[in-house]
Amino acid sequence: MIQRFIELGEGYSDLYELIELARVNRHRLSGFFAFHTLKKDQAVVSLAVVLHPTNPGDFQPLYICREGIPDPSVKPNRRYELFAETGKELGTTIIHLDVKPSTMFADLDLYYQHLIGIMRMNRFIPPLQ
Repeated sequence: MIQRFIELGEGYSDLYELIELARVNRHRLSGFFAFHTLKKDQAVVSLAVVLHPTNPGDFQPLYICREGIPDPSVKPNRRYELFAETGKELGTTIIHLDVKPSTMFADLDLYYQHLIGIMRMNRFIPPLQ
């Protein structure tokens, strides 16, 4: 199985695309995630929508808006509220994880491998097969 993050942006207007991807693919929806971190001394979240793997092909997309939304526990904001409302509308809860910022990794691919490892270890996504 191939599991890959697909970055849409930092969560400004691309957040609406993330929400629409979840709505259109509600039959494949696996989970909503909020990755909390500190980036440049700012508390931010990355919001992600995970779909079940394709059949055939075994490709599992993990769509993400990376580190551009203020952490709602520090600074409430409408973008996070829209994401949370969509989760409720689709009957899922947001899984919150504290992670290292992407700036701590030499390459963005390493950062995404790190997140996939955390998600696999916690059994939020299937293990490597």
